[in-house]
Amino acid sequence: MPKKGGKIADVAKETQSKRPKLDTAGSSVLSFESPDSLFRSLISPVEEEVFFREYWEQKPLLVQRNDALVAAYYQSLFQLSQLRELCSQGLCYGRDVNVCRCVNGKKKVLNKEGRVNYLQLRKDFDQKKATIQFHQPQRFKEDLWKIQEKLECYFGSLVGSNVYITPQGSQGLPPHYDDVEVFILQLEGEKHWRLYKPTVPLAREYNVEPEDRIGNPTHEFILKPGDLLYFPRGTIHQADTPHGISHSTHVTISTYQNNSWGDFLLDAIPGLVFDTAKEDMALRRSIPRKLLMQVNTADTTKKLSSLLRRLADHLENCRELRSSDMKKDFITHRLPPCLGCDSDALTPGGKLPKIDSKIRLQFRDHAIITVEPDQENAVSRRSPPVCLGWGNRRETHMMGTEDDSASEDGLAQQTHGLRFPLSYLDALKQIWSSSTVNVKELNLSSDEEKENLVLSLWTECLIEVL
Repeated sequence: MPKKGGKIADVAKETQSKRPKLDTAGSSVLSFESPDSLFRSLISPVEEEVFFREYWEQKPLLVQRNDALVAAYYQSLFQLSQLRELCSQGLCYGRDVNVCRCVNGKKKVLNKEGRVNYLQLRKDFDQKKATIQFHQPQRFKEDLWKIQEKLECYFGSLVGSNVYITPQGSQGLPPHYDDVEVFILQLEGEKHWRLYKPTVPLAREYNVEPEDRIGNPTHEFILKPGDLLYFPRGTIHQADTPHGISHSTHVTISTYQNNSWGDFLLDAIPGLVFDTAKEDMALRRSIPRKLLMQVNTADTTKKLSSLLRRLADHLENCRELRSSDMKKDFITHRLPPCLGCDSDALTPGGKLPKIDSKIRLQFRDHAIITVEPDQENAVSRRSPPVCLGWGNRRETHMMGTEDDSASEDGLAQQTHGLRFPLSYLDALKQIWSSSTVNVKELNLSSDEEKENLVLSLWTECLIEVL
């Protein structure tokens, strides 16, 4: 770990000629007009198209700004000075806060039992040089809620965050890699970063890597307030606060955990098999006697290869590719819309929809149409065709609480959901795909069905009457 700020600057300067350069750029304030505008402003001035073509899942991106306005806004997202007030809200070790330090390449956890005492927390921070890791701060900080809610809409994937506050001359975590796409926003002070070539590109799990295995850094630099760093999952990294800097605060915003093509296949294949077996007798034939007791599976794998090719043929002509579990997980755990201080009391308003009304979808990014593969006349009770994401609780977002083990009936009560016969599916898609639609033009057989559909959507604040 470098000992002085000047030495760090020299190291960073020297590595620019020997290591791949990270792009350095100017800045802009964040725009909350839409999910797209938020993300574009987050990575500005790098163009969105350039980011996904050249960096996403490929290599790190550093945006160094030197912009007082952006630095001040980033600092407002979370500060060390706010910990006293937050501790008074009943934070607990482990659940809300971890206290740790990297010692001889290993993570040493210094958590106490029960609730976090602010004076003890500061003592560990000041005297033991411990890093404070604050879990999911969007539960307490509205601006982070706004940012992450928009990013969840943008990516269509859950977005979590952690704040790391590290005192000078200290490091919180050993070299490691994560199973998420990472965006670092430097909020206070400075942080010295080292990035290394992945040993497992696009890793599916978190892992600590020993120093003797990772080699030399591919990139080394200092993050300052207002700067942003992105790196793909699997990128090995470590960071420390230089001497001479009182402390560093940054927020790590992460997304795309378990959101790969492999995960999607695991989710979609069961429904594809179920639907294909209805039409293809080869999938309905019995497996050989005692197959499950066999050790030699050569003949079995050959047969499975043949059946997978039949599935692929069916897939090319498939009208609906049903991915229910990933959709359900996303919609039932994502952040609700951040509508301001009064958003908890979201209720329907305006005119009641009638057969001659013109309607428009609201909160398009917070509703998903999904269909289970095991019903012919109606949608499965467990997964409604319309799932809404604002009955969720911001206070438990990404916390892995007891909600995860709730019964299916309990899960249905925790999130809004509407259920319709499959005959309503085309009308629902019609509403979702149109900027406006006339109720009488919906693809349903009777005026009563049309009015019932739009009234149900209006009750859940999904549509407004123009």
